Amino acid sequence: EVQLVESGGGLVQTGGSLRLSCAASGFTFDDYAIGWFRQAPGKEREAVSCINNVDGSTNYADSLKGRFTISSDNAKNTVYLQMNSLKPEDTAVYYCAATFNICLGSATMVDYWGQGTQVTVSS
Repeated sequence: EVQLVESGGGLVQTGGSLRLSCAASGFTFDDYAIGWFRQAPGKEREAVSCINNVDGSTNYADSLKGRFTISSDNAKNTVYLQMNSLKPEDTAVYYCAATFNICLGSATMVDYWGQGTQVTVSS
């Protein structure tokens, strides 16, 4: 059974930090790109960042570069998203997503989804 289990969300003040984790199981982790998407109330789900376990490449939404860092621990089948200098507009449900072989910015091309973790940034 494929599972993507997110953790690490919560309530933080503006300027604070959080680290999200995504623990994967049930598929060959090294063959997949693992990404983070987020969805705020009333908005579409948007791509945040992605790491391709095939070649180690990473990408980020332009607006988040410099504040968010994605990393992967292949021994633990876990991907992390370090989020610094958080802003109220970062408030959203953050979803972990797996896509075979390539990072894609489209939510419609994802193979597997996690259940999501809430991140709330207070002003």
